[in-house]
Amino acid sequence: MYQELIDKKAKLAVIGLGYVGLPIALEFARKISVIGFDISAKRIEMMKNGIDPSNELEKEAFEDCDITFTDSLDVLREAKFFIVAVPTPVDEHKVPDLTPVQKASETVGKVIKKGDYVVFESTVYPGCTEEDCLPIIEKLSGLKNVVDFKSGYSPERINPGDKNHTLATIVKVVSGCDAESLEEVAKTYELVVKAGVHRASSIKVAEAAKIIENTQRDLNIALMNELSVIFDKMNINTYEVLEAAGTKWNFLKFQPGLVGGHCIGVDPYYLTYKAKELGYHSEVILAGRNINDNMGKYVAKKVIQHIIKNNGDVKSSKVLIMGATFKEDVSDIRNSKVSDVVNALKEFYVNVEVQDPYADSDELKHEYGFGLVKEIASDYDAVIIPVPHREYKDLDENFFAGITKTHGMIADLKGIFRNKITNRTYWSL
Repeated sequence: MYQELIDKKAKLAVIGLGYVGLPIALEFARKISVIGFDISAKRIEMMKNGIDPSNELEKEAFEDCDITFTDSLDVLREAKFFIVAVPTPVDEHKVPDLTPVQKASETVGKVIKKGDYVVFESTVYPGCTEEDCLPIIEKLSGLKNVVDFKSGYSPERINPGDKNHTLATIVKVVSGCDAESLEEVAKTYELVVKAGVHRASSIKVAEAAKIIENTQRDLNIALMNELSVIFDKMNINTYEVLEAAGTKWNFLKFQPGLVGGHCIGVDPYYLTYKAKELGYHSEVILAGRNINDNMGKYVAKKVIQHIIKNNGDVKSSKVLIMGATFKEDVSDIRNSKVSDVVNALKEFYVNVEVQDPYADSDELKHEYGFGLVKEIASDYDAVIIPVPHREYKDLDENFFAGITKTHGMIADLKGIFRNKITNRTYWSL
């Protein structure tokens, strides 16, 4: 398979052209022939014109690429190596929603041929590829995994907004259904991953490796968030504590904050769901998730307490939230926990306005029920900065004094204005 790809006798297809899929497709397209497949005709049209719908890549990223963008199964059928890179969210009950990856498996099942390869990149619980996805492909295609086609799993490690840690510069974990497929998958990814690949012993090991990467990060942030709540009761600034503790060489420098996005705030639930299915109730992982999921309400509570103390009339109060995306310097609003802060404030009838230089107002309205203000006012009772976009970092206390009442509170969740605000009440996690 590898030789056919580099000789351009076979095409590689990427199914799902979002934050993960599109960079993968374009990177491969500089080396081999690629088909970029997405179910959205609108997105396909944008990419044909060199526009990244996710606003991550510049027009130059599309240049010198041997790629065909399509939503047609007939075109997709021309490929022999399929990479599935669709999202794996959770529902409102924190239960894994496998619909996107199952639909993608159905798509593969309709077009896969004898001798083809399929590799999943979507983050799933250990066993999902072999137990949930491949049976769908086998049923629709009439082919058998290992015997008629080969399969593998290679978890995505792309970090949206990060220009340093890219597909090419991060070691890629790869796996296959047998020894032959492992080598073919590994050699294929080595075409584009300069950092090299790690050959996992099985598909389940590769799935588990990905899920614990984000679970570990989630738990460490949860610890910082819990410490922040404790230190706040002691009138100690958490960031000052972390600065002092960070002078030790082996101290892990995690920080408190809202934990959202398509990975960290979601992936642990895939692991605990599977554990529960196997008769084990996770305690540590779910405890961390509970802490992180409630941080939005905690922030809102602190702000409301300040307003009650200094204004008295909550219904007449105004709060500005600066930042609506799930992290800084990206347009991605998936699973943004800023919405938790907005909703908690509105439960107390606070007038909330949101500003963000990256987010799309219509997209926010559709997803969370609130949009962006076009202009910032000058009479806020509090300003919350949950997302430290680069556009905010050079702001000074005169700016905040100009948009807040004299009793105003600056809730700087990530501590970027620490020791810079003296003329307003300052608070951070």
